[in-house]
Amino acid sequence: MSALDVENSPNPQIPRTSQAVAPTEFHGYDRIFWLAYLSNGLMTMANASMVRYADFVNVVGGEERQLGLIVGFGMIGSIIIRLALGEAIDRCGAARVWLWSSLVYLVSLLLHLTVTTAYGVEIFLIRLLMQASLAGFSGSSITFVALRVPLPRMAEMVGALGTSGFIGIMLGPLLGDWLASSGDSRAIVVDRLFLIAAGLALCSTSVAWFVTSDSPPTIHRRRPNLWHVVTRYHPLVLSITAAAMGAGLSIPMTFLRPFAVEAHLENVGLFFVVYAGVGLVTRVATAAHFSRFGNRMWIIAGLITMTISFLSYIPVTRTWHLVFPGAIAGVAHALLFPAVMAAGTAAFPRRYLGVATSLILATFDIGMLLGAPIVGAFIREAKHHTTAAYPITFAATAAAIGCVTVLFCCSSAGRAK
Repeated sequence: MSALDVENSPNPQIPRTSQAVAPTEFHGYDRIFWLAYLSNGLMTMANASMVRYADFVNVVGGEERQLGLIVGFGMIGSIIIRLALGEAIDRCGAARVWLWSSLVYLVSLLLHLTVTTAYGVEIFLIRLLMQASLAGFSGSSITFVALRVPLPRMAEMVGALGTSGFIGIMLGPLLGDWLASSGDSRAIVVDRLFLIAAGLALCSTSVAWFVTSDSPPTIHRRRPNLWHVVTRYHPLVLSITAAAMGAGLSIPMTFLRPFAVEAHLENVGLFFVVYAGVGLVTRVATAAHFSRFGNRMWIIAGLITMTISFLSYIPVTRTWHLVFPGAIAGVAHALLFPAVMAAGTAAFPRRYLGVATSLILATFDIGMLLGAPIVGAFIREAKHHTTAAYPITFAATAAAIGCVTVLFCCSSAGRAK
């Protein structure tokens, strides 16, 4: 039985011990959820303002390839810490990991103000710390919310929590555009951006403290070896899909700004407003249907939509043209993330939800780790041979996502038989 089929099976392959710890009531949209929603939105807004991270790398002397290397190296920290965080969440509690991760992310933003070169070890280590703490925040907050609801409602609640992320994605880049419109030097704008992002992270941390202050203590149980848990329940096809999703979603966050500069577009805020707005509407419209139709259909639809989104960058020559890739990418994000998370974690017993969530998010990060350096190097090499480096890159990325779509369809169809 595949991970996609577990949640919809009348006799799911989940040990009785895990079923016993599942919630018997649907807490849903109570005060705790909305505080978690606010904390997630503020942190996402802080992180989304880092869409101008390319400007920061440029200020300290870097270019596209170095940008890709820095971003990719940062994902190593996220990947390394994911499984350790999953174990920590299950042992120490999602609340504690959530709070500490928020504090470390705040510190990492402020440490960027000390960086003077894009080619020193400091920028790589600080980016690593930033991504590792962000990994802890996302994994623990998602687990915290998911543990409060029955398994069939998990995709709905993860999707609902994610709508706050779309709001953050909408506002964060606009914040960067607003700061850039001041007329000050790029270096001053970047410094202000890190300070404001740190302020947002501080607010998010404060809200997280209120959310987690009344959390009950974690019940410690005997647990098998982590490697045994991962190898027994690990959904390989979902991991490949999550990696492709991570690569696809990270490219606009990292390379849209350099693309806009080269294409002489005014700013990228419009893209993210449309991206987040359409994603938010799509997520709300589909939230109640994930459990009804199963995750497989939504994953396939999301992969196809993501493929189309990269093709839609190719004809962009004006700022308003960004509406089209932004809208399509927003739909892809809204469909893929909750479906992949729910399908992947459904393969694990409930008591290992922290590990399961972190594992799926780790494969998401692997996609970002591989995607950013490859795309950065591809763009730099293409510039030596053509003036259409970015369109070629977008077409190649669409082809790669298309291949993953075919692989997923064939694999899941075979398991269904």
